[in-house]
Amino acid sequence: MSDTAAQERILVLGGGLMGLAMAHQLARRGRQVLVISRRRSEAAGFVAAGMLAPHAEGLQDELLQLGETSLERIPSWVAQIEADSSLPCGLRTSGIVVPFTDAGERDAYPTAALGQSLNRSQLEQEIPDLGEDWTTGLLFEQDGQIDNRRRLMRALERACVSLGVHFLEGAEVSKLAQDSDGALRGVLVRTAEGDEQVFETRAAVLCSGAWSRMLVPELPVFPVKGQMLSLQGPREALKRVIFGPGIYLVPREDGLVVVGATSEREAGFSEGLTPDGQKQLQTGIASLLPVAAGWPPMERWWGFRPCTPDEGPLLGPGPSSGLWLACGHHRNGVLLAAVTAQLLTAAISEEPLNSSDEALLRAFNWSRFAERDQPSTRQP
Repeated sequence: MSDTAAQERILVLGGGLMGLAMAHQLARRGRQVLVISRRRSEAAGFVAAGMLAPHAEGLQDELLQLGETSLERIPSWVAQIEADSSLPCGLRTSGIVVPFTDAGERDAYPTAALGQSLNRSQLEQEIPDLGEDWTTGLLFEQDGQIDNRRRLMRALERACVSLGVHFLEGAEVSKLAQDSDGALRGVLVRTAEGDEQVFETRAAVLCSGAWSRMLVPELPVFPVKGQMLSLQGPREALKRVIFGPGIYLVPREDGLVVVGATSEREAGFSEGLTPDGQKQLQTGIASLLPVAAGWPPMERWWGFRPCTPDEGPLLGPGPSSGLWLACGHHRNGVLLAAVTAQLLTAAISEEPLNSSDEALLRAFNWSRFAERDQPSTRQP
């Protein structure tokens, strides 16, 4: 590749959901893209439950607006991926039920006005075997889910390949190379064989999730560990997602139910399942849907959410000219992948944005933290 071609190529640093989403949108614009990934299996996109729930999760202010914007765009985004990959993504507008123990808690929920109030009888119609402690709830029919672990990630990868995206696997970006004026000119990569190589570029997108701060220390991104499991229930035993306090159950069409998730802010990057974490999930299952406690477990896993102090993502231009940020999505990475990829691709391509999209990019610019004390990588 010539020096000019190398500099025109866009590097995507991270091969998880956000990295694949960025690579796909950039390639659709005809850009040359190289995705550099250390180990894609550790990406949060392979770990998350796939809820599309800006309302059920009670998001507020600009984060709610960002989530709603992405939710509106997901059907067309998924259609693009399915057309480019010839694979299904598993998108379902299944609706999400948020149960409460009393009406006061329900009415105080940040997005209560955007949902349908349910009494106990109506709750039982939506969730026939719901635990007896839950007396009322909210139904958000506009929210849904996507099968990210088994379908979306696979479809995105194939879509990228079909559009000519290149991948460098088992490689770790160790350093950004900059000009004397601070502008990006490339990245230093350590390969699986231990070799070091410089990849020249004038544009790179940081999609390194919970590890983003290791490459760019100015960014206040830290890991929040989450443990999950899945159960095999009868087909259509659960038609709605249940989003309870500290626990959620996400049913797939074949009866598989994804259960999550712990939120371990003090765990850092400690790997592995823990007895306390698994007990917390089992207790939550017994409380929300007692019948599911008898369903056979299928898998157990863990991952690291990329969190920021205000739990909002970092989007747009980064600290160095030519470095773009698509990281820090916390528990909403699957929901926000569509809007993140579309907004950043338009900005990188210098395409005009409408006033609403411009406002969203401004709201989630990393500079909102620039004058604050930086948190540790364990807990702000």
